[in-house]
Amino acid sequence: MSPGAAIAPEAFDQQQALPGLMLSRAAAHCRPVRIDASYFRCKGALTTCLPCVGQGWGNLERFLGANRLNWDDRAELHSTDTTGSYHIENVLAGGSNLYELETRELGDIAGKDIVHLQCHIGLDTISLKNLGAGSVTGLDFSPTAIVAARDFAAKAGTEVRFVEAPLFEAVEALGRTFDIAYVTWGSVNWLDDVFRWARVVADLLRPGGRLYMAEGHPLLFQCDRKAAALELKHDWRTPIARPLAWNEELTYTGDDRILKHPRYYEWIHPISDVVNALISAGLTLDFLNEHDTVSWQHFSFAVRAGKDMYGLPENSPKIPMAYSIGATKRSVGKIPYLVSPKAIEGH
Repeated sequence: MSPGAAIAPEAFDQQQALPGLMLSRAAAHCRPVRIDASYFRCKGALTTCLPCVGQGWGNLERFLGANRLNWDDRAELHSTDTTGSYHIENVLAGGSNLYELETRELGDIAGKDIVHLQCHIGLDTISLKNLGAGSVTGLDFSPTAIVAARDFAAKAGTEVRFVEAPLFEAVEALGRTFDIAYVTWGSVNWLDDVFRWARVVADLLRPGGRLYMAEGHPLLFQCDRKAAALELKHDWRTPIARPLAWNEELTYTGDDRILKHPRYYEWIHPISDVVNALISAGLTLDFLNEHDTVSWQHFSFAVRAGKDMYGLPENSPKIPMAYSIGATKRSVGKIPYLVSPKAIEGH
């Protein structure tokens, strides 16, 4: 093993441990069990797993903790939005703030039980109920966001359940399964491990249940968003232990109020990793679409393209700015777990 090369926890062989050190078999199969723990404890072990510590995985708590504080701040600003970006009054009056792309691809949701993962302040969640869903449950790791979401649901007179929990604890926190998992706009780029995310999605779906996902394209995230024109800056895959670090005092809505916690971290995940993660978790792909618009102004030179979407100007070469996925949980059987070595090893 080369110095500094990380290894997948499930693939760790205790015979490769440091000389003179024997790890228990439980320690050889570690996993992060809570993102708000003071460190990542190995399953069944009394001490932190040396491979995790040595490769910097213990820093994940710091990364995800910073993201939580950042999203608490954003939730406070977005729930009192002065820019009109969130169409709060329309949603509270029984309308929807979903984009045309989402409503078209999502299809018929009448009477369906839907879970909205990473629901933020709950306006999309309430919109799904307004559009005819049988029941809707929103989950988010930000307590500030969940308080705001519950307040909006009460004001709208809409029966929507909101649960505060980290994404990777969703199965235990929600305690039930659903017909549809809804995941959109700024979701997996905040997560270090898409393979683990896909297993959560699969475990939340009933046999035959569907995932709908719309997300910023990884090529979009690779480009320098501060540049005056398209310019590649970041690698196509972000190592788990070395996320992209940002310090931005303003949120994406154009609100001029300052974030108290501007530091946050993100991971770029290739579409192939996302697709393979879903397949390995037991889902069958129904469609994969790429789009030349996205739902926020990622670049200063991006222009309006239809209602509330942004694209590149006419004089710019075009790149895919978003992608969407529809997938269905197979009723029986799973494809064996597909390890994504490059994502785990940090190359």
